[in-house]
Amino acid sequence: MAPHQADRDSLKRQAAEHAVGFLQHGMVVGLGHGSTAAVAVRMIARLLAAGELKNIRGVPCSREVARTAGNLGIPLTTLDESPLLDLTIDGADEVDPRLNLIKGAGGALLQEKMVAQASRREIIVIDKTKLVPALGTRRPLPVEVVPFGWRAQSVFLEKLGAKVTLRKGPAGGPFRTDAGHFILDCVFGPIEDPSALASRLEARAGIVEHGLFLGLASDVIAATRSGIQHLTREVT
Repeated sequence: MAPHQADRDSLKRQAAEHAVGFLQHGMVVGLGHGSTAAVAVRMIARLLAAGELKNIRGVPCSREVARTAGNLGIPLTTLDESPLLDLTIDGADEVDPRLNLIKGAGGALLQEKMVAQASRREIIVIDKTKLVPALGTRRPLPVEVVPFGWRAQSVFLEKLGAKVTLRKGPAGGPFRTDAGHFILDCVFGPIEDPSALASRLEARAGIVEHGLFLGLASDVIAATRSGIQHLTREVT
């Protein structure tokens, strides 16, 4: 393992451990999708097995997370059975100074946003490389679209200023989300007005969801070499 990767893995563990410390007995917890959130899932499973956490039920944000959590012995429920969650632990691709996020690199943005909106508290765990001055600085914005007419959505997004790439799956064809949709990865560069862009995307038929998570994160746990930064969103 490359030294820088080992360092990032260590930071992920630190962030996840800090976030898991907010869990209490009897909570219904959203289980996020992605590498850092997966560390938290494994920690939750260990605490349950040791009896340090009890009566936890998890709502997984993807089929992959459901398989992992189930295999680890975490009792699972669904958003239908538990429509209000105590908290969710998830990751992010980028976090701006207002704790707005870009998510969706793992392809589960639709379920992740639904779970986030159903959560009393959304705790995001990251390493410091995910902190950016403006969304879109380093990562593309994932936009989930129905397969029918996806090229029309690509043209629409290009007119908004994006360089658009259809995400490919491991077999070389289009990547499919759990719901069977495509993802268009859109390089906008730094996004000056995320709220205005979100409104344009949400008004477009054929766009199912986008990776702008605005005003949803209550806490961001950022692990740095000098320690943990716990950032909280100002409520206006």
